[in-house]
Amino acid sequence: MSRKRYVARGVPGGYRIWDNRGRRWWGDLYELCPDDLLTELNGQADQARITALLKHYRALKR
Repeated sequence: MSRKRYVARGVPGGYRIWDNRGRRWWGDLYELCPDDLLTELNGQADQARITALLKHYRALKR
């Protein structure tokens, strides 16, 4: 089984997405674990779907 490029890591206040290849944080701080977003980033990586999921998770923060 290969290592995933993007993984969610728990940080104070929620979750952040860690890029294993770039060795840096990707995206915003999320209160809930963004499972759908991680699946899309590690799978098909469809830009329209990623944008929709980012908007969805940002709306949950309000």
